[in-house]
Amino acid sequence: MTVTSFHKMHGLGNDFVIIDARLAAVEMTAPRAHAIADRRTGIGCDQLILLEPSNTADVRMRIFNADGGEVEACGNATRCVATLLGTPAQIETKGGILETRPQDNSATVFLNPPAFEWEFIPLAMPMDTMDMPVGWETLERPMAVNVGNPHVIFFVPDTDSVDLERLGPIIETDPLFPEKINVNVATIVDSQNIRLRVWERGVGLTLACGTGACATAVAAIRSGQAASPVTIHLPGGELRIGWQEGGPIEMEGPSTHVFTGQADWSAFG
Repeated sequence: MTVTSFHKMHGLGNDFVIIDARLAAVEMTAPRAHAIADRRTGIGCDQLILLEPSNTADVRMRIFNADGGEVEACGNATRCVATLLGTPAQIETKGGILETRPQDNSATVFLNPPAFEWEFIPLAMPMDTMDMPVGWETLERPMAVNVGNPHVIFFVPDTDSVDLERLGPIIETDPLFPEKINVNVATIVDSQNIRLRVWERGVGLTLACGTGACATAVAAIRSGQAASPVTIHLPGGELRIGWQEGGPIEMEGPSTHVFTGQADWSAFG
């Protein structure tokens, strides 16, 4: 039996199991991460976060989606880890090194400048990522941004009228996106407020997605539909996003520690 402590945290309802493996290594595989994330037979979470030693930053953060796939970035999880660490820190991810600054029950994360080139999203073919000539039923001509992980953003009159639970997985797995894609459906309220719903790659519908909020704000600012800073209104709450062309993305929002527990990881395969 290998019993290890873990933290259960969430950012606006986007919830995580966080394992601190900096002192004692924990072997993590896709099947094990998937089993831990299962809400009926595991602990239950949108993402499993594994903290490991880093040679280039204060800590390395590995991110496993609920389907077991390891991904590049998660904004809400980064805020939670920043709160857990308790001091300003550099966090290494597959998407790059992120600067973090924790406050009381919240944190600010500085993400690397976004990428707009089609090959960095990535897409399967060249096209203008600020006005993509593609569509899926009523969702047409999205924008695409990589903010450490890939996103498409559809601006629509009413986010609630979109059947995202049905269209999300269709778009996520379209051959146009060789690494799959996070799907964002947004409504501009005014120049500094946007309503957003997200179908998260490898997870499904979530109450909040930090990188989705960042990608949506960047797309809206770059296309002249919004001005920095932007408040993104998600089903789980609000995030404040700041960005200037060519610079990093600043994301500020809450992070909540729910409980600390222990588990025998060998029980999960």
